[in-house]
Amino acid sequence: MAVKLANRLMVLGLSSVMLLELTACGTVFYPERKGTKSGSIDPIVAVADAIGLLFFFIPGVIAFAVDFTNGTIYLPHGKHASLTPEELKSVSVNGKIDKQALSALVSKKANLAVNINPADLQVKALNSTESLMSYLNNNGLTLASL
Repeated sequence: MAVKLANRLMVLGLSSVMLLELTACGTVFYPERKGTKSGSIDPIVAVADAIGLLFFFIPGVIAFAVDFTNGTIYLPHGKHASLTPEELKSVSVNGKIDKQALSALVSKKANLAVNINPADLQVKALNSTESLMSYLNNNGLTLASL
């Protein structure tokens, strides 16, 4: 009787572990990332999936496959917003940028709370894409892209 109970508990325990492994870590940890097509791989999800490879090879492979298929293994992309020249003019008062108005406008456009710190804000007037790229290269900066 005790042997049957021990066997049932062991089967139940192993089934639970395998079921958790089959669901894939990224899908469990970050379901909101489903549908992400590409990007940087999240090391937390990759390590958690790799741990599955150590214990059970097939469920670990399945966990990686599910996370890659769902896109939950990728880090989320940052949010961005671009402003039209008219919008930029609307936050300018006597040639100076109204930082509160700019914060509100960027927050609305990015659908994210943004508080622009005056110490971090730089405003440059550039005439062309080439001058923008030159400025970025000279300052060791790059354009963010999705």
